[in-house]
This record gives sequence, structure tokens and C-alpha cells, in this order.
Amino acid sequence: MGKRAVRDALKAGDTWPDPGSSPIGPEQKAKARKKLTAAGERLDELQEALYAEGADGGGRSVLLVLQGMDTSGKGGTVGHVLGLVNPMGVRYAGFKKPTQAERRHHYLWRVRKRLPEPGQIGVFDRSHYEDILVPRIEKLVPATEWRRRYAEINAFEREVAESGTTIVKVFLHISPEEQLRRLRARLTTPSKRWKYSSADLDARSKWDDYQRAYRDVLRRTSTGHAPWYVVPADRKWYRNWAVAKLLTETLAEMAPRFPQPEFDVDTELAKLG
Repeated sequence: MGKRAVRDALKAGDTWPDPGSSPIGPEQKAKARKKLTAAGERLDELQEALYAEGADGGGRSVLLVLQGMDTSGKGGTVGHVLGLVNPMGVRYAGFKKPTQAERRHHYLWRVRKRLPEPGQIGVFDRSHYEDILVPRIEKLVPATEWRRRYAEINAFEREVAESGTTIVKVFLHISPEEQLRRLRARLTTPSKRWKYSSADLDARSKWDDYQRAYRDVLRRTSTGHAPWYVVPADRKWYRNWAVAKLLTETLAEMAPRFPQPEFDVDTELAKLG
């Protein structure tokens, strides 16, 4: 598999892969688990080097943006993929409905505050794209306002990329049939009921509207400095492997290096006796 194989295969285009497909990589759950373990070991090595680089004054970081319909697995992806690396080097941010305090500021204000520090992998569970999707579907602002946000977000992400943060944007592509199964599971499994919200049904009733909105978002904001990837998410094991590989390929291309010590190693070993 080439250095950019998964990124090339999953990069957003005019057509999207079927939510239950395997465009590249493992096609069986058992094999995917083995490959995820291998990807996790490599990802852990690369993240440690990135963290060390940042601690030594380096300015680079990674930002993983996760978007998708309810139950597409944003939280699950965070747990299964970022759980493979040292949590000290991860900065997680979940974006829900803006608070009253946040609404007094520009919509990107709260996003800027949660960007990763040098050496970190930042994770956005939902993101600034909610400020296009929800206002558009729910008609919360005039169309001229949410349309203007495409250019604003492109400019914002260019600024972030130029400051040293590599952006990886992932749309978790789930089918309405699989979403229905997962919503039912939330209601029928006591330990999952806390995840359920009746608002999920409201968004589900507008499925086609959200799909059109997502297609416009990916078409208008997938750029050279911040590309979108479409990950089939009906099968959780494939979703986890694909996102892990996207991050691994990205970090491998960045090639973070452990800093060289400012002391003589042999001298310090001699002191130890």
C-alpha cells in the first residue's frame, strides 16, 4: 500500500463510496482488527515523535475534524482511534449547540480557542461546519449569511494550516438504514439510552436536506490545505481502521523527528556508573 493510498482512495469527490463498502483495505472484521493494531502501533510511534518535537520548540500539530449524521460514530472513532495513542498528546473538543456566551462572539471564536497546541493531535467532534449545516437546514440565518461562511472557513483553515497545523477532515458516511438500527439500539439498551435524544429524530426527518448540505460543504471546502475524506461508516471496524490509516499516512508524511539531546550521551552514561 502506497504512502498516500488511503488518502487518495477516500478523498472527497463528486461521487461517494457506499456507506457499507470497503473502497480500500480490509473487507473482513477480523483482518481489520489486526490491521488496526498494526496501524495503532505506528500511529503511537509517530505521535510520540510529534509530541517530543513540540516539547522541543517545534510548531507543528495535527487537527482531525470529524463530521457526520447522528450515530455515524464520531465519539466511537475518537475512543477507538485516538485511544491507540498517548492521551497527553491529544486535545479533544466536542462542539454542541453554542452557549449564550459563545453566541455573543463570531462563530469561529470558540473554535480558535480549541485548536491543538504544537506537538498535539487535536480532535474536533463536530466543528465549525455545524455553523453552516444547522443554520441552513433550520433556517436560523439568511441564506446570504451561511453561504458567506464557506469562504470564511476556507480562509480560517488556510490560516491554521499556514501556522503549522495539518488538517484532516473526515465525513463519516452512514446510511439511513444503519442509523435506524443504531437509534433503536440506543433505546433498547439501557447502557446506551444516555446517548439518545429526541432531536436525533428531527434531524433524521430531514435526512435528504442534510445530505445535500453535506455535499455542498465537502464540494466547497475541500481544499489543498484542508482536504475532506469520505469514510464509509456503516461498519464500525472499517471506519476505525480507515481513520487510523488516514492519520498514520498524514503523520508519516510529516515525518516528525525526536529532538537531538544537547548533552553527550556517553558522558551521561558514565555518570550513571
